[in-house]
Amino acid sequence: MTFLQEVGVSRRRNLPETTAYVRITQHSWTLGQMTGEVLASQYTWHFHWRFRDKALDITPALGRALIKEPLSRFLEQKDYQLEPGGDYTFTVRAKF
Repeated sequence: MTFLQEVGVSRRRNLPETTAYVRITQHSWTLGQMTGEVLASQYTWHFHWRFRDKALDITPALGRALIKEPLSRFLEQKDYQLEPGGDYTFTVRAKF
């Protein structure tokens, strides 16, 4: 038994998590953009992503700092798999 186990401390921290739900409403390869909405906890945001410019606009401003980076990573990782009308989820390492 290790010292950490003896004192009741887990090696893995219990990090807070929130599931974010994404719905793609429009997608255009020609224009290089995608729009949709994100729901996480009691928040709802609308986004416009211009993937050629790597520009992500999110409204409203309330809570934007919490979702912008995780949403950006999700969109960049999954961009070719995302389709209009599709519902997707990802995990944010924060409690909203």
